[in-house]
Amino acid sequence: MSLDIKQLRVKIFDELSKIVDPEINTSITDLELIDEVDINSNNVKVDLHLTSPFCPAVFGFKICQDIHDNLLKVDGIDDVKVNVSNHFMAEQINNQVNNSPNPKKKN
Repeated sequence: MSLDIKQLRVKIFDELSKIVDPEINTSITDLELIDEVDINSNNVKVDLHLTSPFCPAVFGFKICQDIHDNLLKVDGIDDVKVNVSNHFMAEQINNQVNNSPNPKKKN
């Protein structure tokens, strides 16, 4: 892993640690909800699960949207895809978050 990727990974996890589960007010990194972070050039994919398969969808959406929006603020990241799994509304959450505006992309 190159030094640039390592530095970007540190920035990513710094941002992820700021995101909290709104229901229990605990960081998603402390809760170990992040399954994988894949960095491919300037694109990042975050795989995660929620605290339960029936976690309130509004909280699941908030967490995923925060991941998407916060990581787009990191220098060196141009696109973010979020993939939540093991949730009753995973498909809807993923579609809505991944189709939300990306100010770094031209339409």
